Amino acid sequence: MRRYLKIILRVLAVLALLALAAGLWKREEIARLMAVNTLFDEGRIVANFSHMDRAFLTVPVPRGDGPVSPLPQAAPADLPPDVAAWIDARAITALVVLQNGAIVHESYHLGTMPEDRRISWSVAKSYLSALLGTLVADSTIPDLDAPVTHYVPLLSGSAYDGASIRNVAQMASGVAFDEDYLDYNSDINRMGREIALGGTLDGFTAGLTARARDPGSAWQYVSMDTHVIGMVIRGATGRDIPSLLSERLIVPLGLEAEPYYLTDGEGVAFVLGGLNLTTRDYARFGQMIAQDGVWQGTRILPEGWVTESTAPSAPTAPGAIGYGYQWWVPVGAGPGQFMARGIYGQYLYIDQPRGVVIATNGADRGFREPGVDDANIAMFRLIADSL
Repeated sequence: MRRYLKIILRVLAVLALLALAAGLWKREEIARLMAVNTLFDEGRIVANFSHMDRAFLTVPVPRGDGPVSPLPQAAPADLPPDVAAWIDARAITALVVLQNGAIVHESYHLGTMPEDRRISWSVAKSYLSALLGTLVADSTIPDLDAPVTHYVPLLSGSAYDGASIRNVAQMASGVAFDEDYLDYNSDINRMGREIALGGTLDGFTAGLTARARDPGSAWQYVSMDTHVIGMVIRGATGRDIPSLLSERLIVPLGLEAEPYYLTDGEGVAFVLGGLNLTTRDYARFGQMIAQDGVWQGTRILPEGWVTESTAPSAPTAPGAIGYGYQWWVPVGAGPGQFMARGIYGQYLYIDQPRGVVIATNGADRGFREPGVDDANIAMFRLIADSL
């Protein structure tokens, strides 16, 4: 009996050691998975959104050695009285307002600081749109109607087979995808857990096989469409997105802090929502866009690309919010009024005729409640109208 007991104890000891070894070996993956599962918790969300590099794999987007570009201070604007209540209600962490390229309002909330590099979420999509424009202009990607598989053979046989670059730029790929961030089992949350465990975004995307409709026939917001744009860019150039974005956008903008991307287990940038910058640097990008791709007297984007990419060209439903190439066009917007938008309250609102750029970051756990987005847009318009 004692012999069997000793054998059982030895087996248990070995199993315990194996479990401990496995835990140590997978410690980083387990920590990232725990971070994903608590990322949006009420007591953690604000700090998490300002310090994503503490929990996730990242890659820098070099800003270069040049000086910080000026972002002059103008006389502070008297914003509408409703702004203060809106900041509280929507858990705004940062608000920077530019008029004609100068800061007329800058404030930080919920314990965050100006130097915090804040997660963009889907505002990052509009950065990729700008990068795509530079590659169209130099004929690296000469035809937006080319199939994505021309540059990404890995997608042959997937749900993206048959979709064009324009289709994915307009979120009209036809791929079936559940984007519900509040559903633990949604496709977008499955993707997040895969990244946390060291999986690959390319593999996840190629594994999507269900199609909801024909490419180009209707608009449906599918974040993986943006990842496909990134795959196309990498396939066309043979380069990674961070170095290209650095060379063509970030270095010329003269940012104050080096941005970084979240990455998957292979170091591939999370281009659909993983860019992190200071709010002032988001505003710099927005001002360059508001100036038709020109910054400090230098053209960064090709002439006409801002107009083309922000036009509501996607096949959205009549009367619904419009969409261009990774840019949103609010209902009732006039020419030159458009925005980048990310979950939990990240916005870059641009009103070219008024010379207004509004960059805001937030940790709004109620962002999906009915009417919230409309109320945010109404606030941006109210601010722009008051200047």
